[in-house]
Amino acid sequence: MDFERPDQPEQIDGFERELRQAMERRPAPPSLKRHILQKRSMLRTERVQSYTLWWQRLAASVLLVGVIAGGYSWRQAEDRRKGEEAKQQVLTALRITNRALNDMNRRLAERNREER
Repeated sequence: MDFERPDQPEQIDGFERELRQAMERRPAPPSLKRHILQKRSMLRTERVQSYTLWWQRLAASVLLVGVIAGGYSWRQAEDRRKGEEAKQQVLTALRITNRALNDMNRRLAERNREER
């Protein structure tokens, strides 16, 4: 097996040269620190805004559930009040009818006594 080629040493030299250039220590650009701190600040701001938005949505949901539950309770109380009011009206009508029937029975009884 022939692993060596005549052009292989040039490829290795080129690769080593590129590798040395890539691994060579170079000073950081002057704006790198500022850029990194700005990016970190932006990410923190986004995270805080995300949490704030999440809590606002949660608060709005709780408020909405409270309003719906309160409306439902109010509706039940209103229906109960109307039912009690209707019950009182029916009882009043029955008392009036009872008095009218008692008065009619008394008159009929008096008439029957007179006729005998």
